Amino acid sequence: MRKKINGIFVLALMTMAGCSSKSAVTSTDGTGSNQTSAPSAASTQDVPTAPVGYGFDKYQTGPLGDVFFDYDSSILAPEAQEQLKKNAEWLGSNAAKGALVEGHCDSRGTAEYNLALGERRSSTAKEFLVKLGVGASRIETVSYGEERPFDSAQNEEAWSKNRRAHFVIK
Repeated sequence: MRKKINGIFVLALMTMAGCSSKSAVTSTDGTGSNQTSAPSAASTQDVPTAPVGYGFDKYQTGPLGDVFFDYDSSILAPEAQEQLKKNAEWLGSNAAKGALVEGHCDSRGTAEYNLALGERRSSTAKEFLVKLGVGASRIETVSYGEERPFDSAQNEEAWSKNRRAHFVIK
């Protein structure tokens, strides 16, 4: 009984550490696809847009573009889906190549929560590519959580750059 109570307490703490009033509401429709409610106009005012696509990351040397996520979310925005379609097209034309999808987070939340969120982000990107026809065996995932920020500043502009799935060609 004590272990069950401790587990519930830890889960509640982890949930509170990573939650935000700006987080999206998601549900599964039974087909495995996630749906999200649109944020209100008030919550999107004065929020900088996330960088998109290839060449954003100084470590990115190949044709696969990064995808970016909203705060506390692993849901693919339309821009992220478009980038993943481009990535899938390139992978389809280069069957001998594979990819490592790195899940990254901003510095808010606990290290444990961010590792789990980074894993959800990299897995979501992989699942989308697999649905587009890329072989699952060609894509590996890893989560770095908040450990490898692109921008170490502590503001929304920097955080938006760090909330990403980064692609490395193997």
